[in-house]
Amino acid sequence: MTQLKDKYGRVIDYIRIAVTDKCNLRCFYCMPNEGIDFVKQDKLMSYEELLRTAHILSKMGISKVRITGGEPFLRKNIMYFIKQLSMIEGINKIAITTNGTQTLNHLDELISYGVKSYNLSIDSIDKDRFFDITRRDYFEKVWNCFEEMSKRDVNLKLNAVVIKDRNIEDLNPMVGLTKEKDISVRFIEEMPFNGTGANYQKLEWDYKKILSHIESHYGKATKLQDEKNSTSLNYQIPGHKGSFGIIPAYSRTFCGTCNRLRLTPKGIIKTCLYDEGIFNIRDLIRAEATDEQIKEAVIEAVGQKYKDGFEAEAKRTKSPNVTESMTTIGG
Repeated sequence: MTQLKDKYGRVIDYIRIAVTDKCNLRCFYCMPNEGIDFVKQDKLMSYEELLRTAHILSKMGISKVRITGGEPFLRKNIMYFIKQLSMIEGINKIAITTNGTQTLNHLDELISYGVKSYNLSIDSIDKDRFFDITRRDYFEKVWNCFEEMSKRDVNLKLNAVVIKDRNIEDLNPMVGLTKEKDISVRFIEEMPFNGTGANYQKLEWDYKKILSHIESHYGKATKLQDEKNSTSLNYQIPGHKGSFGIIPAYSRTFCGTCNRLRLTPKGIIKTCLYDEGIFNIRDLIRAEATDEQIKEAVIEAVGQKYKDGFEAEAKRTKSPNVTESMTTIGG
């Protein structure tokens, strides 16, 4: 079996597949209130194309797949795709990132397919602040999903983007959820992928300030051993069952251990969140490329993988400033 390695010796064994760019929330840091021009159905990778891609990549050492969107459960027949994906030899772990508005009805079936890892996006546990951030009144649905998930034998992580003047009041109460629940709450630095091209030169609430804020309330947190290739710096408050992590997504301190590829809904392979895309695997498939030709394209793309997100951003040519919405890339 081929082992995918980049020129820095990083082994690539994980892909994030965005199955749709559609989302039923309108989080202001992700896309404008009016939404974006969503991908037409014929431009999306079909499930058959996605499954063929997964088969090929599984023979190249990709063993973990994360299903993302947009909101993945907005795509019709998503459970068919996940079931088929779970049957591919070599794919040892399937994880899902979801906003929780459509997930609960599928939970038992997902677990039966062996899907035990979930990232639930929730930027506030206050109903009014949740509405302010998402522009949609779905808090009760998301909270119910969280409550049910936390009762199951799954690996549950809550993801919250930290936003100045919007949800700072939520940081400590969210850490408080880990006292009695064996979950991980992860705070993500805000990134410029808002679909408007609006950017900023400096991030006030970086990973250091987030940790300082939490420790000013709870006291010194215990630093945990981070998993291999972890994107988060992980901690635990003494006496708490669960843990919390901070993802330096804007500071990009974790790039040195990156083991990921991304596949956008349109079929663009990205080797870094901040790059413009390396090649379109959908177009290759529709041009009747052989499996071997697709493998060669993936190997070439991995060979071009940037050292870190700063280099990837600096090498952008089509749009030097980030103008994408996170929902078009895959959360």
